[in-house]
Amino acid sequence: MKVRDLVFDLDGTLIDSAPSILASMQAAFDAAGIAPAAPLTPALIGPPLAQTLRSLLPDAQAHALPELVEGFKRHYDDAGYRASHVYPGVPEMLAALGRMPLRLHIATNKRIAPTRCIVEHLGWGGFFTGVYALDFYTPALAHKTAMLQRLRASLADPAPIYVGDRAEDAEAAQASGMPFLWAPWGYGGDGVAVPADRVLRSPLHLAQWRLEALQ
Repeated sequence: MKVRDLVFDLDGTLIDSAPSILASMQAAFDAAGIAPAAPLTPALIGPPLAQTLRSLLPDAQAHALPELVEGFKRHYDDAGYRASHVYPGVPEMLAALGRMPLRLHIATNKRIAPTRCIVEHLGWGGFFTGVYALDFYTPALAHKTAMLQRLRASLADPAPIYVGDRAEDAEAAQASGMPFLWAPWGYGGDGVAVPADRVLRSPLHLAQWRLEALQ
């Protein structure tokens, strides 16, 4: 049975967003006059924004979370998102997949507003049939598993594939009944346990893998 839908995580899979996200986090902490409780490193990228910022707040300053969230949004949504970098090979991969009888989607923990800005900024609108985030839905969903379950139910495809870089992505895909392909160039480190034949060597490897599967 041929796959009709490929669903991509965004941060750590299609783009290296760490420079932009960490800069906006630092700007939010500076504006609030608070020092983060831990270093701002790429390992923070992936979970929803409020969850990440709360993990960086000392318990005594937990009340400042709404201020930090709004400060981050102002900085990131204004122009900070533009500092994201596309991983080498991703444009070529999208072009190759775009020539196949496939529908491409994005499903990310990033908020929907900056996600759409990034897709437009990169000129990727023509590649993706749908772009989804936790707050794409009303009410907003609690986690990625719920998002993938909702998305899978809406697709006329018995086995859409999810491509991501973190263990959370693999777990959400498994819980949603979606085959998972791992992008090891992202933020997951070595903590993603997947079969060897589900590990992508590079973005272009995915295009080659799909070509072989469709022949």
